[in-house]
Amino acid sequence: MNKLKLLFCAAALVALPTLHAQSLVGNWQGTLNANGRDLRILFKVETTQTDSLKATLYSIDQTPQPIPCGTVSFQGGLLKIPIPGIGGSFEGKISADKNSFEGKWSQGNNPSNLTITRATAETAWAIPEPPPPPRKMRTDIDPSFEVAAIKLSQPGAQGQGLTIQGKRMVTRNTSLSFLITFAYGVHPKQLSGGPAWLDTEKFDITAEPDAEGQPSDKQIRSMIRKLLADRFQLKFHTEQKELAAYAVTVGKTGPNLTKSEGDPNGLPGLGFRGLGALVVRNANIGDFAGLMQTIVLDRPVVDKTGLKERYDFTLNWTPEPSQFGGRGAGQPGQPPAPPADDAAAPPDLFTAAVQQIGLKLESTKLPVDVLVIEKAEKPSEN
Repeated sequence: MNKLKLLFCAAALVALPTLHAQSLVGNWQGTLNANGRDLRILFKVETTQTDSLKATLYSIDQTPQPIPCGTVSFQGGLLKIPIPGIGGSFEGKISADKNSFEGKWSQGNNPSNLTITRATAETAWAIPEPPPPPRKMRTDIDPSFEVAAIKLSQPGAQGQGLTIQGKRMVTRNTSLSFLITFAYGVHPKQLSGGPAWLDTEKFDITAEPDAEGQPSDKQIRSMIRKLLADRFQLKFHTEQKELAAYAVTVGKTGPNLTKSEGDPNGLPGLGFRGLGALVVRNANIGDFAGLMQTIVLDRPVVDKTGLKERYDFTLNWTPEPSQFGGRGAGQPGQPPAPPADDAAAPPDLFTAAVQQIGLKLESTKLPVDVLVIEKAEKPSEN
């Protein structure tokens, strides 16, 4: 389902001689037709403390939450707004009366016409109030799951995921291997031994902590570790071993990342709109490396960038057959790999990382901890 999302954009705008950047301050709104549905969107443009401009885009008919985007430019009467959070963009040419931008909204392969007009007091749409931020769990406690329902996933279920809904954790179609690698921050190749069903049996889990508030990432992993020991009877010991790995480093031209305006203490958001279409919000590079090693690549991935901020970005590439656990392009049930000379196809992962976010994935060897599984049992469904 295609869904227009919100974005927050901050950048200096270059003024034309006939139009100062500060003249863009105000609300700019228009209606976008998305799959037969009219969606009202609104840019609220403001000045920053350094007299540059920032803009917040709202999707009036969908959600009050904004989504950060990349650098905004205004040159030669052309306004460009990249949208890294959804892999889209808006480009519009200013009108002769300087009161509208006529252009294109691009997201995926189907650009749509969009005109945004300067709103007046009479025509401006009301911006919905954002929901209050979730109440956080106290950081000085070590919670456990008070209630955890574990069921076998439906046969043939597609995809997998782990989400936090309020304080509740929900997983869908997750294997024991996935749960271990997530809880301990390791790659599947850092697991040794274990039962034959370690990767093949999939589980749906709904679990609630014994403390109030939304848990932190650290608390979530701690609770899953306790769940694995209690319900799966997981026991293991660690050994160090040198393995082939990927190191994430900064490219020659530096990182090309948008600093997140999200809660620095909030949960990171990382997910796929499809194989090779990654959306990252409010996450650091360590979170990115963890996702890549857990879901995408065939070896451990280690963050060597030294970057400490949280970022919003998208990364689009054509998956190789070995990626996503052998579910990359060209594998049975997946789209065929595009021809090598297909200019419209995204590049491979390693090229895309350099071109789109300014980071490199370098092949190397590193000493890592290997979890040697001594015992694991299937849980009862209660």
